[in-house]
Amino acid sequence: MTELKAARTRRIHPAWWVAAVTFLALVGASGFRSVPGVLMEPLHHEFGWSVSTISAAAAVNMALYGLTSPFAAALMERFGIRRVVTGALLVVSAGSGLTVFMTASWQLILCWGVLVGLGTGSMALALVATVTGRWFVARRGLVSGVLTAGGAAGQLVFLPVISQVAETYGWRPAALGVAFAALAVAPFVVWLLRDRPSDVGVVPYGGTAADNVAPVRTGAARIAMRALFSAWRTKPFWYLAAGMMICGATTMGLIQPHFIPAAHDHGMPMTMAAGLLAVVGLCDIAGTIASGWLTDRIDPRLLLLAYYVLRGLSLIALPSLFGPDIQTNMLAFIVFYGLDWVATIPPTMALARAHFGASAPVVFGWIFASHQLGAALMALGAGIVRDELGSYDLAWYLGGALCVVAGVLSLMVRRTAVPAAGPALA
Repeated sequence: MTELKAARTRRIHPAWWVAAVTFLALVGASGFRSVPGVLMEPLHHEFGWSVSTISAAAAVNMALYGLTSPFAAALMERFGIRRVVTGALLVVSAGSGLTVFMTASWQLILCWGVLVGLGTGSMALALVATVTGRWFVARRGLVSGVLTAGGAAGQLVFLPVISQVAETYGWRPAALGVAFAALAVAPFVVWLLRDRPSDVGVVPYGGTAADNVAPVRTGAARIAMRALFSAWRTKPFWYLAAGMMICGATTMGLIQPHFIPAAHDHGMPMTMAAGLLAVVGLCDIAGTIASGWLTDRIDPRLLLLAYYVLRGLSLIALPSLFGPDIQTNMLAFIVFYGLDWVATIPPTMALARAHFGASAPVVFGWIFASHQLGAALMALGAGIVRDELGSYDLAWYLGGALCVVAGVLSLMVRRTAVPAAGPALA
């Protein structure tokens, strides 16, 4: 009877429950990251802050989001996934909620930039790499695609709701709503998220007992820095980091905060532009899951080449697509950009695992830090371009050219490698 009960209980492998609650945490935390583009105009109207000032807060958010990631991966090794994710959700909720009391731009940078950046950075794609690395042997590419889609799509799917609330009731209720969304996820994390398969007496999905990796008991900062010092002596690290920097610049740094104000410059209502970005989020789910599936079957370098070059061509075409209404060409751009949004993540993770082995989650945290550094620089730079030239056109063209460079860099990564040894984390 006991054996039958255990069989029924584990008909669904616990790894899938861990993946599900991780997906929920990534979606809940990503809500506030969708706010900059929607609230840029209301904040400018109420406080008189320039686009570049508000963009500076977004840039701080993105930079900390990336720089926190490798240390968060190391903290997960030291203290466990559940503790780190729960604390991060509470920080995100506090940061977004406190914005309703701000009266000066430095407070925007503190709440929106620092607190939310640190909180969301603790649940960045290093969390995806950690969960997939610990809990899955089979289907890693597919699961990494699904989880990545959750984090990215959540930022964009929230947009119509936030935009509508901000337009009807003001930006403060919109910010409070996102704070509540992040807070509401925390109980599910405490209830369902477990650190390792051995905690519930199972092996990783599709793996054996040999795939259960023992926890690391050294300091988190030491883990992160040792992984960085080991990785930065290799060419693959720099090629992947440079490609990710351009990826971040052309998604979170350019489109996410600046597409709505750019569309508004051409006469499109903000709610309509927010709706278009929501479509990007919906298409991103399909695109990233498909990318994860393809990563299990096709050379990741070729996938990255296709993703980056096609993205670059679409950005170069974007300025001619803007108008007061949604035309067929603009809708085609939105659908493609959604499919391509973070489709680069699963193949990049696969290449990181191939080259860095057991230390891949922390190394990928550093690679993702470059993603967010690129996002921060582009978010600020595009705001300056808009203030100085009165148009975003130069920013779109620059982003397109950089994407072509990223495609070339992807081909320069060696196809095969001997994975780094497990002790690299110690």
